[in-house]
Amino acid sequence: MAKKNIILVPDEILKKKSEKIEKITNREKQLADDLFETMYKNNGIGLAAVQVGVLRRMIVIDVSKKDEKKKPLCLINPVIKSFGKERSIYEEGCLSIPETFIEIERPKTCIVEYIDISGNKINMKCDDLLSTCIQHEINHLDGKLIIDFLSKLKKDILIKKLSKNKNTSSRVIV
Repeated sequence: MAKKNIILVPDEILKKKSEKIEKITNREKQLADDLFETMYKNNGIGLAAVQVGVLRRMIVIDVSKKDEKKKPLCLINPVIKSFGKERSIYEEGCLSIPETFIEIERPKTCIVEYIDISGNKINMKCDDLLSTCIQHEINHLDGKLIIDFLSKLKKDILIKKLSKNKNTSSRVIV
């Protein structure tokens, strides 16, 4: 396994749509391992392949609490099949947008269809934080970020601030 560098806003790759994975090979299994290692070492609860520069439809998630056993999930080619009617609001952060948190309203539940790392097709009902996390990560696969939920003015100000910090900061994510 290898921890990867996380791509940061305003990198244009984050706006690109990821490609479907046609076959699960050792390459995809290695990518999943690398994504988990990168996510855990950066204290994240979700990570999309595009966030490490790989335009493939794979996400990893673990919403277990710190005192619980880890519950890692790898979703390949995830598709949300339906949303519940009830909504919830979470303050969402993103490893590609350091130190930024935005309140976002999303459906509280969803049903997601995906392929697991063994090649099995799965339909899973998700609620609360898991539902939010899956929606957030699938947004990444489609080139959408949490800052896209902001007004154009707020988004432009934030991107300018992040670009300035990126150019003057000595902090490096390895």
